[in-house]
Parts: sequence; structure tokens; C-alpha cells
Amino acid sequence: MTSRASAPGRRDPAEHGQFDPKQHAANLLAILQEIEAVPDGGGVIAPEDIEAILRRHPKDGRGFYSRADLIAGVRYLKAQGAIELDEERLIGRIRMRPVRTQSGVTPLTVLTKPFPCPGGCVFCPNDVRMPKSYLADEPGAQRAAINHFDPYLQTWNRLATYRAIGHPVGKVEMIILGGTWSSHPEAYQIWFVKRCFDALNDFGAGREDCGETDQGNLEFHALRPESGRNYNEIVGGYLRGQLSGGLLDSFEQAEWSALERVQRENETARCRSVGLVVETRPDHLSVEEVSRIRRLGCTKVQIGFQSLSDEILAANKRGHDVEATRVAMRLLRAAGFKIHAHWMPNLLGATPEGDIEDFARLFEDPDFRPDELKIYPCSLIESAELMEFHRRGEWKPYDYSELLEVVTTALARVPRYCRVTRVIRDISSDDIVEGNKLTNFRQIAEQELARRGERCQDIRAREIRSERLDPESFELRATGYETSIGHEWFFEFVNPEDRIAGFSRLSLPRGPADFAELQGSALLREVHVYGAATELGVRSSERAQHRGLGQKLVDAAAQRALEAGYGSLSVISAVGTRIWYRRLGFSDGALYQHLSLA
Repeated sequence: MTSRASAPGRRDPAEHGQFDPKQHAANLLAILQEIEAVPDGGGVIAPEDIEAILRRHPKDGRGFYSRADLIAGVRYLKAQGAIELDEERLIGRIRMRPVRTQSGVTPLTVLTKPFPCPGGCVFCPNDVRMPKSYLADEPGAQRAAINHFDPYLQTWNRLATYRAIGHPVGKVEMIILGGTWSSHPEAYQIWFVKRCFDALNDFGAGREDCGETDQGNLEFHALRPESGRNYNEIVGGYLRGQLSGGLLDSFEQAEWSALERVQRENETARCRSVGLVVETRPDHLSVEEVSRIRRLGCTKVQIGFQSLSDEILAANKRGHDVEATRVAMRLLRAAGFKIHAHWMPNLLGATPEGDIEDFARLFEDPDFRPDELKIYPCSLIESAELMEFHRRGEWKPYDYSELLEVVTTALARVPRYCRVTRVIRDISSDDIVEGNKLTNFRQIAEQELARRGERCQDIRAREIRSERLDPESFELRATGYETSIGHEWFFEFVNPEDRIAGFSRLSLPRGPADFAELQGSALLREVHVYGAATELGVRSSERAQHRGLGQKLVDAAAQRALEAGYGSLSVISAVGTRIWYRRLGFSDGALYQHLSLA
């Protein structure tokens, strides 16, 4: 085991509180009193209003206080009894980038280390310093590299940053990205997830520093492309060299029992995992792999469809066909996972007209119909094999009008039970050789839809965020649709403007189950209530998260399952939500929790 006490990124002042609010108490008190007096209904204050206040109270007579400084001041002054203001409300008024936690949970993304990829996609970047398909300029990748891809450091430092800028960290969705999760050795998977849970538990316990970590001497930042050698050869060769030198023997592995111990601790921790996500390929899923992912504590899987055309998949050297995607969807849905699909227009061989037809199949065919979706138009990256096709004139990026038509038509066709989480990947414009470099393409497409007299009806376009609620205005709506394993019900609480305050997903499978624990049971695949995330133990009468909507959604699913003849309801609960489900009458099974409907 080696310590990373001097690792870059460990001592970020914004993350570890090196600003001393005691020395600035008088200024901070004056600023916070002015902020509290701004008459805007108690919501987040406009940036220009904050800036005007900060100009009147310069830091050290010359600079300006950051939002993190102000939030540190709130906590210090409250602890000293110098202010009687509502700490949560005051922090909420000055919070940076509040949209990040307005969906009810705090998303926290970590990346696995670079590792050989089983695919050979022509569109995929080949940055050997990063996990396959990621680029060093992407924000999440930069954070991972600074922390040497150590899961503990990534998790700890991200939690510290969130807290410093005013976001709650009690309910965290852990998102593990980085190529194909299922291609990593089991021991690495267990270790990686365990270390994420270790960081959640330690940070929630109030530890002042993350201390020693079990990260070894992997320095991927020093790797460079080599003529005649591809990504797998360079990264694989480097890892084999480290292994032969004995540098990988003492870390990056853990036993199941160790993971299960920290999961039990997390059930009552101050920072709980209310969701755990991994990403993988359709051709790497089997009953055994899906069971292993579930045992890790995962509740959602990101999976790359890319296209629903065998011809397009073959042309792009994807390495699997559409049937593999169908099989993967059946397995994931039968196991109760939330399914987050990636779809890519403008691939090699695609046309705008063909992409529009391809997208229609996503929701017309019961074998697909994902719960969430990322729309990633293909970007031309210098290190990708696609460059050779571009140079020969065999591929070109869609122009603005072509891409707008594809994205606009796609968004209009997304049903109300699906959430489009992203349109356009967060790639630096400097890395894109040619083609679209606009990152706000969803906004552009929505404006075009409005011009046509249409609108998006996906979840993200309708969800309640920081708005105040009229609890009496929400009614329960149920949408049913067929899937590859049976019938699905999407329950949602909506107001007269069709804004959504919460939803649940119920699966009523037909035939024998692939997983013995779920035999004869209906599946509660998700319960989510919107409204800004809150710390554990905090209550507000106007927040959707604390109006009992979650229990009502569970009750609606249980009633529908009972009416359909099922004797039990099983839920794919996250580690941090187990206690909540127990309070609703669910009992623990091996990988799921179960409610008798008899």
C-alpha cells in the first residue's frame, strides 16, 4: 500500500476549507445580511445582485469573496451564534450552479483507470491518458486525472467541492464511467466500488482529511500515442509492465465481504448512495454479469446502443449487432435496472433521414424503450480512426440545419416516461476537428420545437426543480406500455401545467424470471421525487421530496401489481434507500427488497 499524501489535487483550498472565515467575520456578516435582505421570494439570487453586494465589501480591500467563501462564512457565523438566519435557506440563496442538485439528488461522477477496450469503434477517441472514449479536456476526466483515477480521492474531493459551494451531499448518485465496466477484473470492480463507499462513509462521518489511500504509482498522464501501436497495445503494455514489477499486487482488489461491510455502514451514513451507475456494452452482459453488477449495489446501467442498424454498427466496427442490444435490454429490465441508453446520429454510413428512422425504432420497438437517453451526435476527433474516412471524403459531419432537424425531430418523439439527460457530449471545441461545436444544442432544438408549435414531453423538460409547490394541484397519472419482458407502468404526479413532481416505474413481467429471487414478483424499478436535494434529516413543507409523494408512488405500484395478480413486489433499492423501503414494509432479500401483497 502506498500513500498519496502529496498527490496533486489533494489540497484544493476550495475543497478542504483553507479559507479562514474567522479572519473575515465582520465583512462576511455584512454581506450575508444584505443577501438575506434581497427581496426575491427566497430563491437563488441573480448573479448581478450578488456581485453588487460583493463590490461593496471587498476581500482584503482589493479582491472579491467567492461563493465558497460566503458559504464557509454562513457555517462559521451560525456556529458562533452571530446570525440567527436559516442556514439552509441562506446557503440556497447563494449556491453555485443550483441546477446540479435540483433533480433531488447530488450526482457524483468518477472515472475508472485507462484499460484495454473490447471494442474497435472508428469514432472513438484514442487518448491513452484516459479511459477509452474519454478525452483529457473533459471536466470529469480532468478531475479523475488529478486524483490519479483513485476512486476514494475522486469521491472525497468531489464531495468536498459540492459542500464548499453550497450543495447538500446527503443523497448521492454515484456514477462510475470509463469505457466498458464489464471488461475490468472482478476484484478491481469490487475494490473500486468499495473505495467509493469508503469515501462516502468517511466524509459523512466528518473526517477532516481523506488521509492515506491505497493508490499505486500509475502515471497515465505520461503516456503518449505511438506510431504503429493502438490504444489497447499502449495501455495494456503499460499495465502489464506495472503488474510484472509487482506494483499492482497490493492494491486495486477487494473481497465481496469487505464491500458488503461498507455498504451496511452506508445505510445509515450521513452521505448515502441513493443510486449507483456503471456503463458497459450490450455484448458484455449475461445473467452472471448482470447479477454481479447488482451485487455491487448498482441500480442503473448506462449502455451504448449507438445505432439500431446492423449495417451502421458494422461500418463503425462496433463489434456487436442489434440482437445483442435486444438481449442486453431484456436482461437488464428483467433484473429491474434503470436503463440509460446512448444513441449516436451522424455515424459513418448514416444519413439525416436514416437517423430519424433509426431514432423512431428506439421507442416504437418494445425491445428497446429506455428510461433515460443521451443523444451524442458523432464528433470528429483527431485521434479517432474516423479521421481516415473523413480525409478520403467518405464521412463528413452534418451541417447545422441537418443536425438541428435530426435532434429536433428526435426530441419531439421522446415519450413522457423517458428522460433525455444530455444532448451533445461535453467535448472541448479544441478537440473537435470539424462539425458542431455548440454545446447548448438542446436549448436550440427546443426553441425550434416551440417555433413549430411543439414541445418536449420528456421528464427533464417537465420536472419540478426549485419551484414552490401547491401540493393540492398534483394528480397521479399512469402511462402503460409493452416491453420485451411484459408490461410497464409509469406513474407520475403532475400538476395542471404537466410539471412532474415525482414518478415510479413498475414492471409486470411475463413468464419465468431469469433471476430466482424475482420469480413471480412484480418489479419496482425506480421511485424518484423531484425538488432540490436536501440534507438528510432536513424537512420543508413545500418540498416535493417531503410531501409523502414517494410513499404514494410505491402504493400506486403495489396496488396495480396486486390487481394484475402478483403476490409480491420487489424493488431494486440503492444501499442508501434500504431503510426507507423497510419503513414501507419491505423485507431484505439477497439482492432486492420484497413486499408481500397478500
